Amino acid sequence: MKLKHVRTLAAGVITAALLVLTGVAGGADTVQAAGPGMAVTAVISGTEVSVKASGTSVPASDDGMLYLFAEPVYSDAITTSALASSPAAANAVFTTPLNANSADSRLYSKFIVAAVRGGQYVPLNTGAYIVNPEAIANRTFGRTQAGKKGLIIDPAKLNNGELRDLGVKQTALTLPLSRFIGPTENPTYPTVNYSYNGRNYQFNGLVVAEYDNLFGTLTRNGIQITAQVLNPNDGRAPQLIHPLAKDGFQCQYYTFNTAEKDGADYLAAAMAFIAERYSDGQHGRVDNWIIGNEVNKRHEWNYVAISDLNAYVNEYAEGFRICYNAIKSRNANAKVYICMDQQWDRNRPEAGKYDSKDFIDSFNAIVSAGGNIDWALTSHPYPVPLTWAAYWTGDAYYKNLVKHNVSTAYMTMENIEVMTDYMCSPQLLAPDGQVRSILLTEVGYTTTQGDDYACAAMVLGYQQAANNQHIDGMIMAGQTDHPVEIAQGLALGLNNVDGSHKGTYDCFKQLDGPNASSYIQRALALRGVSDLGQVVYPR
Repeated sequence: MKLKHVRTLAAGVITAALLVLTGVAGGADTVQAAGPGMAVTAVISGTEVSVKASGTSVPASDDGMLYLFAEPVYSDAITTSALASSPAAANAVFTTPLNANSADSRLYSKFIVAAVRGGQYVPLNTGAYIVNPEAIANRTFGRTQAGKKGLIIDPAKLNNGELRDLGVKQTALTLPLSRFIGPTENPTYPTVNYSYNGRNYQFNGLVVAEYDNLFGTLTRNGIQITAQVLNPNDGRAPQLIHPLAKDGFQCQYYTFNTAEKDGADYLAAAMAFIAERYSDGQHGRVDNWIIGNEVNKRHEWNYVAISDLNAYVNEYAEGFRICYNAIKSRNANAKVYICMDQQWDRNRPEAGKYDSKDFIDSFNAIVSAGGNIDWALTSHPYPVPLTWAAYWTGDAYYKNLVKHNVSTAYMTMENIEVMTDYMCSPQLLAPDGQVRSILLTEVGYTTTQGDDYACAAMVLGYQQAANNQHIDGMIMAGQTDHPVEIAQGLALGLNNVDGSHKGTYDCFKQLDGPNASSYIQRALALRGVSDLGQVVYPR
């Protein structure tokens, strides 16, 4: 099987005008793009796609014309026939049918503008994706926005009254996509048949029923849901695993397969199905979708055998685009996030690990080159080290890793304003000019040094989030201790393994409750300061 060529994108030149893409015409040899490039944007307008191309000068063309192509995401060459043409000019406009939900759908296409030179099509851009998939969304339900206080829940405690008692406003839950793929073996829960883009798919009715109950219950209780879409290599959906991730390397999760038609088709269909199903009140409403987990750590959470940062990020970005277009074309009000760990700017040459800041910069440049969209950011700002809740009492080495400037090695709740300040940078703003949504979907403080220290760290962390307008939620991990994590020194739950409440239970409950001030004062005393202004940085 021929794998697609992986582009290596040089830092600093990831722009629509400067990127180079190879192209072929009629089976001829591949040629390199030459001359001025063009910035290309693709927008849904009614039942059509309007594609605009602009450059600094008129591109050279043997026949005085420019041509529009729509290539699949897994193609790095011109393999299709021209859809439209326009006289060569510094500014050109093309229109072509969207063909939504048909075998010839162009919702996920890379639009390429090319000129004929020397008898061959020469691409003038690397591929522009549709930037407004929400234009065809059939769901526009309002978002659940009750507050910033969140908790990773224990599904076993879904109906025991704790979530209401704790005042949980939002939660984040994992969704391994492979669990949905394929027919149901349990006859009580029939297979769910789904037709998408001219192809029929089968989804596991038992798994669908499980998430229906989970998401439906949370929605009825007014809790905002963030679903984290993961790609385990568990044998249930091998088509979703990237071909360059099938070398036997053992990892938790893997890069989605956008290198082959079957992988790209299944990813689009599965994401469209779950986004549509979980965008109403009947089956539950997911407002936020995270694509992958801590994807800057390639060897642990998003494996593919690509070591160059920009090439790796580009491969992730292609899968993200598919998920984004599938989700937004079903639920216009959904938000779609990338996910980073707490390593911000360590600049350590570790194989398979990239700094969050470097990943964000690369992702933003690649996405902007292909058509900027409203992607959002989640982060996991655990303390440093993770096993030490009372970070203010830690060793000087660890304290030195957490600074209040953009060159800080780690991002924690202590210096989280650095990340939100960085996301206010002009080049990182959303297409509408606003700061992108930021969610903190894993924050946890172990009680192994005592409940009081964990409680103090939680209170001060929550105050950072509550006083930062750019943070949309802080979700604690989690409701119940987990034996595996305990063995690693991480007793992060509000409950012990046996279900009994820890001291952090009432602390979490009062983060935004009537007794919040008393907990704040206790936290300040343990921290050794007298005023929140000494440790909280409002934004």
